[in-house]
Amino acid sequence: MTTITQVPTVPLTAEQLAGMNSAFAADPVLKRTQNAIARVSVDELAIDHQLATALSTTVSNRIDDWKVTNQKKSGRCWLFAALNLLRAGAKEVLDVKEFEFSQNYAMYFDKLERANYFLQSILDTAERPEDDRLVSYLLQTLMGDGGQWDMAVNVFRKYGAVPKAAMPETESSSNTGRMNAVLCSLLRRGAHELRALRSAGDTAAEGQARERIIAEVHRILTLHLGTPPSSFEWEYTDDKKAFHREGVLTPQEFLAKYTTITLDDYVCLVDDPRAEHPKGSTLTVEHLGNVVGAAPVLYLNVDIALAKRLAKEAILDGQPVWFGCDVGPQMVRKDGIWDARLYDYAGLYGAELAMDKETRVRFGESAMTHAMLLTGVDVLDGEARRWRVENSWGDENGDQGFYTMADNWFDEYVFEVVVDKSRLSAELQEALQANPIVLPAWDPTGALA
Repeated sequence: MTTITQVPTVPLTAEQLAGMNSAFAADPVLKRTQNAIARVSVDELAIDHQLATALSTTVSNRIDDWKVTNQKKSGRCWLFAALNLLRAGAKEVLDVKEFEFSQNYAMYFDKLERANYFLQSILDTAERPEDDRLVSYLLQTLMGDGGQWDMAVNVFRKYGAVPKAAMPETESSSNTGRMNAVLCSLLRRGAHELRALRSAGDTAAEGQARERIIAEVHRILTLHLGTPPSSFEWEYTDDKKAFHREGVLTPQEFLAKYTTITLDDYVCLVDDPRAEHPKGSTLTVEHLGNVVGAAPVLYLNVDIALAKRLAKEAILDGQPVWFGCDVGPQMVRKDGIWDARLYDYAGLYGAELAMDKETRVRFGESAMTHAMLLTGVDVLDGEARRWRVENSWGDENGDQGFYTMADNWFDEYVFEVVVDKSRLSAELQEALQANPIVLPAWDPTGALA
């Protein structure tokens, strides 16, 4: 029998409040700070100006010579970063400086597949009550724009890729809010219907209803995003002014012909700092994915120092690196810089705010929120000092959309790095074959960029 410890109640009293008010009013520094915050952004007061201006934006090794992309009002950073990784090789094959894959095409099939994945999860949990934590989580988090590296690979494997001209952006691909809301309403209603049919044991009606719901999702996506091509005629002019008429290609043929990496050879390294998830172990998350029947999302848990070293080696070999991070903390967006010591909020407020990476993960302070591409690194005496980052927020900030990350920020806020598994030691390559630790759906390791 579990004994419940009675915790004493501690109400806030009028005397306590009066004492705090008096102490605040008696402190002239707090009064001046209050006056400043009333008129100036807190970030402007907390920033270490000397540090911000001292962070050089040059790097010794840089491989980008192209323009950044723009995800606009959508959460497709993980797809943008993945397609930007693929385009580095495509530009070489095509012999062009500027090229983009269609991010709209990839999102279309991610959404369609994710709807089916959601319905599968709803049926897999049909025996649980609606207020079960997992069922509630599934109903709350469906059809967002975010994703993981392995989810991007699932889309590319099944549907290939097309140039942006073959399926350009639409208003809804760049501003997904309304489309997503409609899809969520449709799928939640569908979840209610399918659970009722499963409870009634009407297998035939259940199958018909699921097929109808997916057809409705398809209709909505096609109205918002356009009709994805099953094949297209591909013609282009390279940077030497030579015209190429390549004929009719399928998306799968285009991906195979114009990319230079083998997707199956890439593995997602994660820095999960929690002691119960040992370094060198593999991790996965329940109900995290987008394509029913595809390989599950898989992480290899490694020290952040190893992730940095492998990322550095890839860049030195001319290969950009997909990575996921908690993008918001310690960032000056206008200048396009990150440094773990950039803002001193604790000094401004007189309250201790610092937590180590493990504590931030455990208590909901930090998780992966954004994916980008590493395209440069500054190396001195063999050690990385700072990193150049291709973002997908347009070219208005930083160096025409490229950002600079101090190495200490990498340690604290980067969670995932994708590299070719041939870069791993034999021991870690063998570890990839082990059965993964299965984490619950709401675990922060499953956060979507």
